[in-house]
Amino acid sequence: MSTIWKPSVTVAAIIERNKRFLMVEEETNEGIRINQPAGHLDPNESLEQAVIRETLEETAHDFTPTALIGTYLSRYTSPKTGEDVTYLRFAFTGEVGQQHDRALDTGILRSMWMSYNEILNAEHLHRSPLVLQCIDDYLRGKRAPLSLLFTHPSVL
Repeated sequence: MSTIWKPSVTVAAIIERNKRFLMVEEETNEGIRINQPAGHLDPNESLEQAVIRETLEETAHDFTPTALIGTYLSRYTSPKTGEDVTYLRFAFTGEVGQQHDRALDTGILRSMWMSYNEILNAEHLHRSPLVLQCIDDYLRGKRAPLSLLFTHPSVL
């Protein structure tokens, strides 16, 4: 019997306030990188629940998703370990809420608000090419209603 290939499902929050984007600086196997608040879909949660959780864990901010910016498929091979992973990313935009006094997730050094030019100038530090692609799609006005997403109750 052959092994069934499965991509890693991730979520990301594209959050803009006053022409600045909420980003995180994180430690990775390849060094310090910049990313949106993002992470893996966990068991027993919807995509919307995952992006709310990841944003809180990585930035200490509440987040309410209002639209899906897009779905993205990318492949990454670690230059250090040779590990090959395909990611299926769901990028959301929405409203940022209260910032809480809490520790950030393991590996997250800090959250920060960055202008588009600052993000562009730091492209060599992006966690993946999807970081800029998602922001560019957001700035192009790409939005899909959350009603396109359905989570069967058996998942929750």
